[in-house]
Amino acid sequence: MIKNKSSRKLVSTKVRGKIDFQFTLKQLKKNYPDAHCALDYKNPFELLIATILSAQCTDERVNMVTRVLFKSYPTPLSIAHLKIEALESLIRSTGFYRNKAKNIKQCCQVLVDKYEGHVPRTMEELLELPGVGRKTANVVLGNAYNISSGVVVDTHVTRLANRFGWVKGADAVKIELKLNELCPKSEWIMLSHYLISHGRAVCKARNPDCLNCFLQSSCPKLGV
Repeated sequence: MIKNKSSRKLVSTKVRGKIDFQFTLKQLKKNYPDAHCALDYKNPFELLIATILSAQCTDERVNMVTRVLFKSYPTPLSIAHLKIEALESLIRSTGFYRNKAKNIKQCCQVLVDKYEGHVPRTMEELLELPGVGRKTANVVLGNAYNISSGVVVDTHVTRLANRFGWVKGADAVKIELKLNELCPKSEWIMLSHYLISHGRAVCKARNPDCLNCFLQSSCPKLGV
């Protein structure tokens, strides 16, 4: 009779083409202890505008633009009164500046008229603001108000969630709902920061550095 060399069962971190979520979260937290929102802001209003500007634009560029913008126009009222052409000129380098300027100006007017210049603290109210979708609302609620409304889904989060086998596709709402289900609510705010940090440092869109990745042995590398 041949006996097994070991009766212990190894716990796999890769199950049916996906990497174990809790294992991954633990490793991300360990390797990115300083993960944080890369947008510069001093208050909820600045974060709201910065996040609107961040669509199809790098955080570094947005920070350069908002540094100048908020120095002269620090409040919703001041931007609401700003001529659209002047606003377009100030944010031009972020791309899609005409649409962004229109949304920002309208958004600021709503903040003045309906909320006395304050940024609302609920998903429902934020989604009524021009230029604001679930991603922007989740960013503001989580980072400015520490309210766990849902996981922020951007291009990095979408890419990694697919590569890890947690989701299939690019529908941001479906991805958010799935990540909300997988992740403890206490980690919703930080999860996107961990994933974004890993996406920028290692799991890049082009030429991901899989050989030097701390998840290399467990990641299914879907789409790589």
